[in-house]
Amino acid sequence: MEPYGGQVFGMSIAQTTQLNAFFGMGTLLGIASTGFLVLPRLGKPRTTKLGCILAAFCALFIIAAGFAASTSLLKSGLLFFGLASGMITAGATSLMLDLTIAETAGTFIGAWGLSQALARGLSTICGGLVLNFGQILFKEPVLAYSTVFVAQAIGLIIAVALLGRVDVKEFKENAQAAISAVMQGDLDG
Repeated sequence: MEPYGGQVFGMSIAQTTQLNAFFGMGTLLGIASTGFLVLPRLGKPRTTKLGCILAAFCALFIIAAGFAASTSLLKSGLLFFGLASGMITAGATSLMLDLTIAETAGTFIGAWGLSQALARGLSTICGGLVLNFGQILFKEPVLAYSTVFVAQAIGLIIAVALLGRVDVKEFKENAQAAISAVMQGDLDG
């Protein structure tokens, strides 16, 4: 976000660093409010889907802020993007815990942490690649950065589609059967 603020909005390094506060505050508020207000009403999959859809719209809102050259719109967009990200975090983490059975809880939570770290690293690399592609296509920085945010919005919509395929009951049954087979093999072997 710092390069976007600097190149598109002409913000100083100190000002762009402060942009993280809007996103971070939104994320904290999103996690806390989702846990108490949204998850109990919508359930885990629907909450996560809603968070993805809202985050996709927020990415478009951040693009609009760039075209308007409005730092107040950018800050608002980041706050709302943080709220949506908090909703995704609360919903996805709760859903992941539903996919965990007691015998493999540590393994699943470790795999979740690893996948989160890998996703953050890959998103940084892919974001840089998409930005470079955008800079080749467009001379205007706002258009180049817009390609990154559009790609992010598309990824979030794809996530919504993939979430529709998650079946907690089937996953637990398959995991339990696999664990039973491994345990039986250990007893036999």
